[in-house]
Amino acid sequence: MKRVLVVASLMVMSSMAFAGKEDREMMKNEVMPAVKDAEAKVKASCGCAMKITVDETTVKNKDDMYPVKHMAGYVADGAPTYCTDDASKKAVCQMKTLVLGKAKEATFTFKAGKGVATTDGQSACSFEMMTRELDK
Repeated sequence: MKRVLVVASLMVMSSMAFAGKEDREMMKNEVMPAVKDAEAKVKASCGCAMKITVDETTVKNKDDMYPVKHMAGYVADGAPTYCTDDASKKAVCQMKTLVLGKAKEATFTFKAGKGVATTDGQSACSFEMMTRELDK
């Protein structure tokens, strides 16, 4: 009986270690390049530096990372088409930092230069949701 439990425990531990490696690789090879691309596109299109981070306390696995990667892509795609005039650039540039994370709802909040965009695991905060709040 003990052997069966030990083997089962080892199988569970090894599968968790593999999932951790996959998660780290996805963060390094897919999510962070998308984040860096979004930062570069905001700087080039809007004329300001925005620091984008991933809230690793809420984004813990690949399932959480996919929508976060998409949110970074929304920023990268949206900035060039949105920042076409001074008022729009000013609206976006008031956000100095953007945190991408997971919560109960896909939302965007903004306060004191910090934006927080979240996914609920199914839906993700769009760039339009962000700019709607920034334009207020």
